[in-house]
Amino acid sequence: MLKSELLYQLIVNLNEKELIAQLFKTEYRKIISVLCKLFGIVHIEIAEDITNDTFLLASETWELKGIPENPTAWLYTVAKNRTKDYFKRHKTFSEKIVVDFKLNQNQSESIEVDLSHKNITDSQLQMIFTICNPIIPAEAQIGLALRILCGFGIDEIAEAFLTNKETINKRLFRAKEKLRTENIKIELPTENDVNSRLETVLTTLYLLFNEGYHSSTQKTHLRKELCLEAMRLNYFLIENETTNKPIVNALMALMCFHSSRFEARTNQIGEPILYDQQDKNLWNEELIAKGNFYLIQSAQGNELSKYHLEANIAYWHSSKIENPKKWDNILQAYNQLLLIEYSPITALNRTYALAQVKGKQTAIIEAEKLNLTDNHFYFSLLGYLHTDINNMKAIENFEIALTLAKTNADKSTITKNLYDLKAKKNNS
Repeated sequence: MLKSELLYQLIVNLNEKELIAQLFKTEYRKIISVLCKLFGIVHIEIAEDITNDTFLLASETWELKGIPENPTAWLYTVAKNRTKDYFKRHKTFSEKIVVDFKLNQNQSESIEVDLSHKNITDSQLQMIFTICNPIIPAEAQIGLALRILCGFGIDEIAEAFLTNKETINKRLFRAKEKLRTENIKIELPTENDVNSRLETVLTTLYLLFNEGYHSSTQKTHLRKELCLEAMRLNYFLIENETTNKPIVNALMALMCFHSSRFEARTNQIGEPILYDQQDKNLWNEELIAKGNFYLIQSAQGNELSKYHLEANIAYWHSSKIENPKKWDNILQAYNQLLLIEYSPITALNRTYALAQVKGKQTAIIEAEKLNLTDNHFYFSLLGYLHTDINNMKAIENFEIALTLAKTNADKSTITKNLYDLKAKKNNS
């Protein structure tokens, strides 16, 4: 069994599991980022082994002796000591590090693991750019981000991708091997390269947030932890002067607006609640205010990205006061978004906005042009658009959508729509 898998099982079985699971989520990424920076991406497995060993020792020791007075300091001390022990035990590796750091043998024995707040922050930011590298596939970038930067177990990552542990382990191994063979440096790009590299980073964070916001797992419709991790990583970019660009603020605004409606998006048993049925009193005013702040920050400069437009759409969706121009503005934003970056799903979402502005009949014509016959959202939308116009057609489309839907949450929503329509038909 891999150390990371053994560690995961121990955490699950610990009496102190809540504390150590929380620390694993918050401190694993800090320790491993600092150690990866020290050892280099070529030796990422060594950084992972030392970090895993640190938490394994914590799980074993704390179960026997109880939780120390300062658990975080305990973890940092053990990580430092394990690293020093590694240098002493592996002379060949130590000599290589000595060459890399241009130190003499005596100095190498006193190499310090810098777990200061500044170095932890800098190391995590540098790891974001290292992991979000276009030389590895997008899925691998997200997987590595979840593993290294978010402290997720292989089981959790496999669930997020609807696959098995073996597939994830192979995917992560290939990604790390690619970073190693290309000798990718753990560093921030130069100011001239930031804009081009930032695009890949933001794409990864956007995909990570979306996987949480529209979860593809069977168990839940909304995975808040994925969304919050994406927001946390994005905040690192905002905190750094070099990466605090308007486009970064636009993505943060989008995330804030969407997350402001978390509590209203699902009922008590986790089933999705459609937008027009949500309780607006459950919308988070503080997050809406933060979204407004970042949206204003994003307006600096002349750039208009897809994140700006999606944030604008999310802004209107998060407005509690009904504005007669609301759906007009949303429709115009979708029109611009399709010009910048066309996607069938964006076109599908635009059709819903079109129905609010110009009526369902017009929207039906536009929707049918998309012909997304392998997508359950397409048939669900057609079911909605035909409702009260041609309920038989609405039922037909919802039934097709039900056969195509993959998650329990989506199936539940479609089934409810079918039940309501059939009840209406029987009563008419």
